[in-house]
Amino acid sequence: MLSDTTLLAFDTSAAHCAAALFWDGRVIATHVDEMSRGQAEHLMPMLEDFLGKHGRSWSDLTRIGVGVGPGNFTGIRISVSAARGLALGLGVPAIGVSTLRAIHHLHPEATAAVMAPRDMIYAQSPGGSPQLVSGQDAPDAVFAPDAHTLIFAMAEVAAQADATAAERPKPLYIKPADAAPARDAAPKILP
Repeated sequence: MLSDTTLLAFDTSAAHCAAALFWDGRVIATHVDEMSRGQAEHLMPMLEDFLGKHGRSWSDLTRIGVGVGPGNFTGIRISVSAARGLALGLGVPAIGVSTLRAIHHLHPEATAAVMAPRDMIYAQSPGGSPQLVSGQDAPDAVFAPDAHTLIFAMAEVAAQADATAAERPKPLYIKPADAAPARDAAPKILP
């Protein structure tokens, strides 16, 4: 039941650390620190302070919500690993929410989109799969809103999700990594 849910949602998939607190059936607060780097060092103290300012502690949480991308490779890994560690330590479920799903929560009939490198976008039509496409191929796409609205939507989606059916959150990668495998053969390990 949503009124029994106390959820902390957070996201570092873009140039921000964002958090939302869901309690008593609604999102009661959001917080965003705009930053292009340093999220790994900033996230946990920010969350601790955010909970304290709203009279909550880690032990009050019944679930975690986390942004899984698409977006910044390192940022996504920061928040997903933090959510998985918190969920394990607190004994609560963690729910991964893609930015595209959060946009669909706000605009159900729209093609959701997030900017990607090289004049491309990550796009997903309602009921479709996420794809990497040219921005020209989705002229009516709705892009990620400001970070406060985005984390608000992520918290609502995570609160409404079936926690018993949720898999552990994992990063949403739509395209393969830019790095190539090593060309040299691996060294021989001596017994």
